[in-house]
This record gives sequence, structure tokens and C-alpha cells, in this order.
Amino acid sequence: MSGNGGAATTAEENGSTMRVIRVGTRKSQLARIQTDTVVAMLKTLYPGIQFEIIAMSTTGDKILDTALSKVMAVLIPACLVPLPTYKGFTLRFFLPWQIGEKSLFTKELENALEKNEVDLVVHSLKDVPTILPPGFTIGAICKRENPCDAVVFHPKFIGKTLETLPEKSAVGTSSLRRVAQLQRKFPHLEFKSIRGNLNTRLRKLDELQEFSAIILAVAGLQRMGWQNRVGQILHPEECMYAVGQGALAVEVRAKDQDILDLVGVLHDPETLLRCIAERAFLRHLEGGCSVPVAVHTVMKDGQLYLTGGVWSLDGSDSMQETMQATIQVPVQQEDGPEDDPQLVGITARNIPRGAQLAAENLGISLASLLLNKGAKNILDVARQLNDVR
Repeated sequence: MSGNGGAATTAEENGSTMRVIRVGTRKSQLARIQTDTVVAMLKTLYPGIQFEIIAMSTTGDKILDTALSKVMAVLIPACLVPLPTYKGFTLRFFLPWQIGEKSLFTKELENALEKNEVDLVVHSLKDVPTILPPGFTIGAICKRENPCDAVVFHPKFIGKTLETLPEKSAVGTSSLRRVAQLQRKFPHLEFKSIRGNLNTRLRKLDELQEFSAIILAVAGLQRMGWQNRVGQILHPEECMYAVGQGALAVEVRAKDQDILDLVGVLHDPETLLRCIAERAFLRHLEGGCSVPVAVHTVMKDGQLYLTGGVWSLDGSDSMQETMQATIQVPVQQEDGPEDDPQLVGITARNIPRGAQLAAENLGISLASLLLNKGAKNILDVARQLNDVR
């Protein structure tokens, strides 16, 4: 262990001393499955190390009766600044540095990391803010699973699609991003907030008769082994996905070089570069879960294509653009300088720095293009209306 007072300990096994690495995770079944997946990879790479999983509840797990976007608005300090009137609305919105300041699903895990109670924590990357608290970094991004969204239908609507659901059918989702994109495409449907882990949401769908369908991430359903519940996959042309969706992130202390080296081999180069571009796009837009922002990335023939969009809350206003950059997917063989700064909260010294910078610049360039075309007005109105709903 590096000399930073980390949480790694030793354990006796068969008369020999084994190093113990403590891994933090949320308590939900999906979070445990995701953490078990990462730990299994680490065990294969490091058979001489023992990994101990420590589960804990986060703020996002405890507040289940309010939409995520509203929870974020309550938790963020209410320092507001006036803005011009836009389409009849007098605007006031959170200062840019406040958006995403509080992390609903990572704060308690980061507290444990800071106190050296754990050595690393596993997150869904989409839950990790683009700006991490000082002293932390994402040390690994694992190979991405399908990042798209899926529709799970009530048993009586099996075989239907969103388009063929009856008029006024209730569709549950906790995401402003999904509602903004789908409400305009399917005006005959009513989109309602639904919270809770996957088990809770499926139970609400199947037993309470309140929803005709719910929308969940394909990756989560696959990890839970519930592929048979997927009734419809929403491809990017119908609904672009959240930044980082489908990828798992390993967060560590930024100065813990020993643990950084240990988890860094889990970086999947293509996933890393796609997610750097997506996170740079979101950060430059000053977006977060309180505004509808979505992306779609593709790596093909040495080109990284990034499509990004912003929407008003009801989807009536929107703006989308696509840009590309030449980025060859690198192999994990080059070591960067020890003083390499993080890119959008990520440290990846075993991936060529030039490729990472090119991905970051792509995200920034696309965000700048949208902002220059007026995306800021759409985002400002969305923040304001979400705040007063």
C-alpha cells in the first residue's frame, strides 16, 4: 500500500498473510451485482489479494418520494441570480458551479473513501458528476454495456410498443432526459415520475396497476438477468442516452498511486474515450440531472462521433448536433507523465494522453457549438421551470 494511510489491511489465510482491499458500494441489488462484477475482474488479475465488499446507503437511495431532478434542486444551495425574460418566463437559475455540486448516489461512498474506510468504490458512471470533489478521481472505466434505454411493459401490454399503447397510458421514468425526448414523440402518453431501485420499480409496474410501462436502462436489466422483461429498446434515433450510461466507474483517492495502478488495468480504451467526450460535453454545457441533456457516441474506423442534444422540459424546444474527431483506439501500453491532470474527473495514465485530449476537445467543441446556437436559453428555462414545478 502506498504511504497515504489507506484502508488496505492484511488477513491470514492458510498460514500466510493476504492483502485486503476494501470496496465500497451502494446496498441495492444492482449495485452489488455491479460491484461483484468489478471485484471478480480484480480477483482474476490479483489472485493474491482479498477483496472485502462494504455496502452502504446513499442519499439518493433514501429519498424515494421525489423526482431526482427535484431532489438535486433541493440539495443544491439556493444561491440564485436573475436572468433575462425568455418566452414569457422571468428566469432565475442556479449558478453554473452549483449544478451537480451534491452527488445523490456517491456522497456517502466518497465520505468512506476520504476516511480511509474503503480503498475504492464502484459506481454507475452516469451517477458520477463531471467535477469530483478534491482528492478523488475515477481510476477505471470498465467496458460499456448497451447504453440505450428499454421499455418494460405491464404484463397486460406485452407485445405493445410505446406507439401502440392506449391513449393516456402512464409511463414511469425518473429522468427528465427521457421525458423531454419521448413526450413529443408520443403525445398520447402520460409520463410520470417513478423512484426506487429496479426491484421496487418492477414491483410497482406489475402489482400496483399504476403504470402501463416503465423505462429503464438496458444495461441494468441485463446485469440483473432480466433481459426477458425488455419489451422495446429505444435506439438513439428515438431517445439518446445519459452521459456515461452503461459503463461502470471505479473511484479512488487521487493520490493513492498504488490503488490507481491496481485498478487502472480495468480501463477499456474505447469506452474511456467515448465517456471522456460525453462528460466533457456535459461539463461544458454546465448540465446535470436538473436539465434534459443526452448523448450518443460511436467509434468507427478511427473516428469518434459524438451527437449531443438539449431539450426543454416538455421537449417542445430542442437542439442537436453531431461532430467527429480522428481518434485511434489505443492499446494500454503508454505511460503518461506522473503529473498528468485529470480529464473530466478521470485518471488514465496507461492510455495515450493525446487520444484523451482529442476526446475531451470533441466534447467541448460540440457543447460550444450548441451554446453558440442558443442552447443556453433552453437549458436556463429548463432549470428554472424544474425549480418551480
